[in-house]
Amino acid sequence: MIVLFGAAGYVGRHVRAALDPQGDVVAVPRARLDLATCGPAELTGLMYEVAPDAVVNCAGATTGDAATLTRDNVVAVARLLAAVAVAAPRARVVQIGSCAEYGRVPMGPPTTEDAPCDPIGPYALTKLAATELVRAAARDGMNATVLRLFNVIGPGAPAGSLPMKLALTLRDGGDLVVGGQDVYRDFLDIRDAAAAVALAARAGRPLPPVLNIGSGRATPVPDLLTTLVGVARPGARILPAAGGPPAIPWQCADITRATAALGWQPHTTLRACLEAVWSAVRLPDTVPAVPATGAP
Repeated sequence: MIVLFGAAGYVGRHVRAALDPQGDVVAVPRARLDLATCGPAELTGLMYEVAPDAVVNCAGATTGDAATLTRDNVVAVARLLAAVAVAAPRARVVQIGSCAEYGRVPMGPPTTEDAPCDPIGPYALTKLAATELVRAAARDGMNATVLRLFNVIGPGAPAGSLPMKLALTLRDGGDLVVGGQDVYRDFLDIRDAAAAVALAARAGRPLPPVLNIGSGRATPVPDLLTTLVGVARPGARILPAAGGPPAIPWQCADITRATAALGWQPHTTLRACLEAVWSAVRLPDTVPAVPATGAP
């Protein structure tokens, strides 16, 4: 059995879909059990009841003040690891991390898991703190790993995410006014990311403590813009926005270890991903709204 926390969030819903074909998933949305606020007896009771082979944590917060982010991204993970150690010590723990943990990295080469982390801002810092908790648990003998997701995009994304904001602007007939056009990002389809999480949860061998999950490509933001315009509204104008230099100009995952450990590769092209985003925007009833929590 697999226990999935954050099952109602953006990442969690797609992970649930990737896991569900085998019918052995206990989905735990935040409305049922909040890792950040639940009591230890409630959490260990769930572990004793289910006796999971794997525990996947997609819960967390991407926005909020420092206290909220610390509670949802650090305290919650500490409580989960403590409960697993007591009530399901043989279970594999798969924690969803974020490429934001690396912070500013040298432009050019893909970033490996050995790169030093220098997170910028409270979200990135709290995600790194959670990763370090999982690393410590793994050193102490727990079967635990962190999947650092790069910039996941796709259907059902929160309305505040960059591709979704752009698609909504195009749907409403506006021009795209976008800063940071000298920025490179590793964009990964959420369904490819979910497939990696499912493979990690079911892997029959030990995994490295941290794995990068990305496309392995650094896509210039202008390429994202022109591709989306071509999909959604050919001829729409793309205008530069005022702003200073980007805090993080380059993100590109080295996915060598993920490929070796999981036998995983991303398969969805950027265009196919943006076509799915556009379809979700044009036909909103086909993709349920997703809260801002639960994403990496």
